[in-house]
Amino acid sequence: MAETVTMERPGPTSDAVRRALRGKRVDLGGLAFQAALLLALLLALAILVTLIADVLATALKVFADRGTTFLTDNLSSLPERAGVGQGIVGSLWLMGFVAVIAFPLGIAAAIYLEEYASDNRFTRFLTASIRNLAGVPSVVYGLLGLALFVQLFAGVTGGRSLLSGGLTMSILVLPIVIITSAEAIRAVPQGIREAGFGVGATRWEVVRSHVLPYAAPGVLTGTILALARALGEAAPLLLIGGAPTFFAGGDRGFVETLQGEYTALPAIIFTWSRKSLRAFGDSTSAAIVVLLAVLLLINATAIYLRNRYERKW
Repeated sequence: MAETVTMERPGPTSDAVRRALRGKRVDLGGLAFQAALLLALLLALAILVTLIADVLATALKVFADRGTTFLTDNLSSLPERAGVGQGIVGSLWLMGFVAVIAFPLGIAAAIYLEEYASDNRFTRFLTASIRNLAGVPSVVYGLLGLALFVQLFAGVTGGRSLLSGGLTMSILVLPIVIITSAEAIRAVPQGIREAGFGVGATRWEVVRSHVLPYAAPGVLTGTILALARALGEAAPLLLIGGAPTFFAGGDRGFVETLQGEYTALPAIIFTWSRKSLRAFGDSTSAAIVVLLAVLLLINATAIYLRNRYERKW
């Protein structure tokens, strides 16, 4: 029995035996690999810090000259008057579309695949297809939105409009929402479901009262990070009219707003970066800082919600 206990609970003696078997040889290959990984990490951080420092240095000059008016001014052909106000509003509209369309559909699809669908060939094919769609480049979704929402359903969406952009961005992040939500639901221990069934609860009651609350931290984290990705995408917007050089603002109704022209922060950054005037280059750096601030705010929200629900459950 003493020998059995020693084998099940290895202690310092086992470590000494392993060191003796290895001898005093130094794992040069392992040390070199660790050094290479550390060097790659430091190099990547150095490049990132350098880029951010350069952008911040240029952006601070713009904010010092114009203050908060840069955040509220509309687009203009004059760099000293151009602002990102319309881009912020357009980005918020697009995020609203994603939250209303992609999140409910994605979470519902994940619940069906994990809790209701049978493990058959069709379900496995569907899951594999969703995972493949998550890796498709965003420009492909832009082409899909161009053909589907801008051209085929132009009578409903208004062509190159805010509605077309919102629907395209929702389709873009939908596979990511399904995958992250399904992983969070799959991580719920099976014993929680069995306990609910044991007291006579239906499948929907188990999912609603036990599975979803337990999986909420992972679901919220995945959906908000998907929202952050949609906020930073520029390629689909460029294909469906999200980067006009200038358009006038004004009071419009709800339907006119959905079917009207729009822009977003990533599209503004791309458009300004292609202009030859240096002043637009400085404004581009300031717009990048605004976009980074919004992305950091979204990621901070995801971390806060995840920690809050983890403490609760």
